[in-house]
Amino acid sequence: MKEFEMKRNIACLFLIICNIQIYAQRAILPEAKHRFIVIAHRGDHVEVPENTLAAYENAIKNGVDYVEIDLRTTKDSILVIMHDATVNRMTNGKGKISDLTYAEMRKLEVIDKRKDSTKTYPVPNFEEVLQTCRNKNCIYLDFKDASVQQSYNLIKKYGMEKQVIVYINAPFQYDEWRKLVPSMPVMLSLPDSVKNANALKTFLAKYPLELLDGDYSDYTKEIVKTATAAGKVVWPDIQSPDEYRNWNKALELGFKGLQTDHPKALIEYLKKKGLR
Repeated sequence: MKEFEMKRNIACLFLIICNIQIYAQRAILPEAKHRFIVIAHRGDHVEVPENTLAAYENAIKNGVDYVEIDLRTTKDSILVIMHDATVNRMTNGKGKISDLTYAEMRKLEVIDKRKDSTKTYPVPNFEEVLQTCRNKNCIYLDFKDASVQQSYNLIKKYGMEKQVIVYINAPFQYDEWRKLVPSMPVMLSLPDSVKNANALKTFLAKYPLELLDGDYSDYTKEIVKTATAAGKVVWPDIQSPDEYRNWNKALELGFKGLQTDHPKALIEYLKKKGLR
């Protein structure tokens, strides 16, 4: 009888330890400084080119909560920041990032094509962005093409484990982040198939996550309410040249954050609404 009681106690202790470990690994969002979260899409690129250190510095200066960055990998496995898979649109070069070495990338110049200005900018690497944002604001990591382990190693190197969320672009990325870094908050876009509360519940049962993205116009009040009740944070995209026309509608839908192309103007709007 004593042997049975001992085995049962050991089993209970094992379950308690497992539960503690699971809880310790549970993903927790970075601490919010404001009631409404403002995410600068590719940095604050109203005055300077997107995804440059200058764009991130502008965003920090203007008081955003997150800068959104696009992570890719060079031919020699260096993590760099650029939205497109090629350098064609943003730089004076040509070619796929995956075919270029880091040395070749650093020779390129990001050009401000919207002005008569002749000023150019380098393509930043991930470490430079981490250094720029550390202890200042958070990073919304659009995980385009990179190694989960390599990315997280750098995040840890700069002590930013609690300053990053990850946007997932493919199912295998979700699986890798959940397996290797279960404590990292991850985000997926709302699928086209989700049109009501029941469909959202089915989706969340398949992909337990912390945050939801997608175009703000894909959401209804019902879907936002259902996501919030399930403990999910909804920060959709609203970026466009005339997005300000839709800010009020976004607030009416119940969002608590937005990814924007005009972060400074959105922050001023939110202040007038008493939300910042």
